[in-house]
Amino acid sequence: MQQAKDFLDENEALYAILANVTGDQWETATQFKGWTLNDVLVHLHYWNQMADLSLQDPEAFTARIGALFTKAKAEGLRKAENEAITLRRDELRDEWRVLYTEIGSRWADLDPKHRVKWAGPDMSVRSSITARQMETWAHGQEVFDILGVERVERDRIKNVVILGVNTFGWAYQVNGKPVPEAMPHLELTAPSGVVWEFGEPGNNRISGSAVEFAQVSAQTRNIADTSLRVEGPIATEWMSIAQCFAGGRETPPEPGSRHIA
Repeated sequence: MQQAKDFLDENEALYAILANVTGDQWETATQFKGWTLNDVLVHLHYWNQMADLSLQDPEAFTARIGALFTKAKAEGLRKAENEAITLRRDELRDEWRVLYTEIGSRWADLDPKHRVKWAGPDMSVRSSITARQMETWAHGQEVFDILGVERVERDRIKNVVILGVNTFGWAYQVNGKPVPEAMPHLELTAPSGVVWEFGEPGNNRISGSAVEFAQVSAQTRNIADTSLRVEGPIATEWMSIAQCFAGGRETPPEPGSRHIA
């Protein structure tokens, strides 16, 4: 399952820039809701744990996710995650790396269609590991940004692009809007220069960088801060509400608020 290697490589890219972070640097606030570098790793490590648990012990996963939702409803999800993951700083970074490396290896030979439980509907392990790559890449963006590092993107970003494509309808549903009959045509250029196309040709089109499309879909950049060419009312509306992740409706960042420091 190529997505397992992509997940591992995405994590290694993030680890590389966190390897020398130490001491009070871990409390550096990012441009994403003021989350610190510690907060980012707590979140990523917790949900990596949950994804792996859904594969290895479905009953334990069901019990743990139920307890999380109960606690989160009373105290908030961030507090629940922070209480579940008690490690911080270098120790947290090291444990996060141990687990994501194990997941990358353990999931590599799975049948991509094997089903696992999740917080919402069950999903395939391919979808689950792709979601973990997307989360790592998306939350990695605030880390790269605040540390002033421009990320070197690879064609594994296609997995995130496909999530963006597959959640076209979801973006409308979560915003309480009727889903258009047809998705705009996409013509996106990969980091390697290959062009990826999705959807049927029509009056609504989006073209440009595949990475920037993924950034808008994952809400790490406002569409105004990209060079994407957006044509047609449906394409314009979609890019204003795109959301390739689950959960409640989230508002995209304000123009200019997310950038390399």
